Amino acid sequence: MAHIPTIHGTVAPGFEPARRAFAENFKHGEVGASFAVYRRGELVVDLWAGLANIEKRTPWERDTIGILFSSTKGLASTVLLRLHDQGKLDYDARVTDYWPEFGQNGKESVTVRQLLCHRSGLTGIETPLDLDDLERADKKAQAIERQRLFWSPGSQQGYNAITYGLYAAELARRITGEPLSETFRKEVAEPLGADLHIGLDPKHDHRVATLYPAGRREKLRTLVPNVLLSRSPEGKTYRRYIANYDGGFVRKAFGHPEVLGISGANNFNLPRVHRMELAWGGGIGNARGLAKVYAALANGGTLDGHTLVKPEVIEPLTKRDSWADRDRVLNRPQGFTLGYVKENPGIFGPNTRAFGHPGAGGVLGWCDPDANLSIGYVMNKMHLNLRSPRAMRVANAVYDCL
Repeated sequence: MAHIPTIHGTVAPGFEPARRAFAENFKHGEVGASFAVYRRGELVVDLWAGLANIEKRTPWERDTIGILFSSTKGLASTVLLRLHDQGKLDYDARVTDYWPEFGQNGKESVTVRQLLCHRSGLTGIETPLDLDDLERADKKAQAIERQRLFWSPGSQQGYNAITYGLYAAELARRITGEPLSETFRKEVAEPLGADLHIGLDPKHDHRVATLYPAGRREKLRTLVPNVLLSRSPEGKTYRRYIANYDGGFVRKAFGHPEVLGISGANNFNLPRVHRMELAWGGGIGNARGLAKVYAALANGGTLDGHTLVKPEVIEPLTKRDSWADRDRVLNRPQGFTLGYVKENPGIFGPNTRAFGHPGAGGVLGWCDPDANLSIGYVMNKMHLNLRSPRAMRVANAVYDCL
C-alpha cells in the first residue's frame, strides 16, 4: 500500500471526510498537493501534504505553489468577466470590434461569445511557435491573427486547449492596453490576496513544486490499453491524437506549440517558462488561491470586503452557454459558459449550475454559487485521465460534508 504522508493544515468541524479523501489520494500516486475549500466566504478546508521535489525530499509547504495547467483558463476568463462587468467587453460583439487584425482568413464574424465557448472553429494553431516566439506578444498575436477556421463559427464545439489562452490574452490586451497577466495581478490576485500568478516573479522561484509528468512506465500501463481497447472518452481521444484522424482536431488542439504541448510537459519546469504569459496553462499557484478567487464568484462577487464583479454578471455563468454531446476534441459530452467549464452531475459535484475549470493531471478550481462553495486542488504528479479521479474524489467528498 502506498505511503500516506503527514497531512498538514486544518479542517472545520464537519469537513473531516474531505480530509480523508485528500489523504486517500496519496494511495493513488499523489506526490505533493494542496487542497482548499471555502463555504459561505469562510476557509473551511486548508490542507497540504507530500513532496514538492522527490529527488531533494523537499516537503510541500503551506506556501508551495504549482503549475495550474488549464485551470489558468478559468483565471483568464475571470479577467474577461471583470472587463465585461466594467462595460469594456460585450460578449456578443465581434472580436474584430476590439481587435481589427483578428479578422483574417474568414474570422470577421466570430463573436467573443463563440470564442470563449470554444465554438469559434479556432481549436488549434498551425504556425510553429518556439519559446522565443512565446515570449513575444507580437509574435503570438501575428500567428493567431493568421490562423484559418477549422469550421464555420458557431456550428460545432471543440475544446481550444491551447489557443483559448492565446486569444483571450490578446483580446484582453487590446481592451486594456496591458498584458492580461498584469490585469490579473492588479485587479484579481492582489486585491483578493490570492497566491496565483500568470507570469511568475523570480522572487517566488523557490516556492514552485517540481512537476512530474506521467513517466514511460505509466504511459505504457495506461495508454496502451486505452489506445488498443478502451471505448472511453480517454481511449477515443488518445487514438485520435496518435493516428491524427477525424480532422486532426485533437493533435491540433493539444500538440501545438509542440514545445509546450503534450510532448513538452517537462518544459513547464523551466523558470523561463514560469515567467511567460501562458493564459491557457502556465498559471502558477496553490489550492488556497484558486479556492479564494472562486469563493468570490460563489459569494455574489465579493469576498473579504473586496468586490471582484457584481452579482448580475455571475448568474449567466450558472447556465450552459454551449453544450455538445461529443466535443470535437474531447470526444465526450462537454459544456462551457464564457470560458468556464460546465460539467455533467457527478463529475465535480451534483449541481449543473456550478462552474470552474479543471487542469491537466488533476488541478481543479471550481465553485457552486447555490451552495456558496468553492474548491481548489493543486498537485505536482500528472496522471493521464481527461478528468482526474483525484480531483473528483475530493470534490465529491466536499459535497458529502454538506
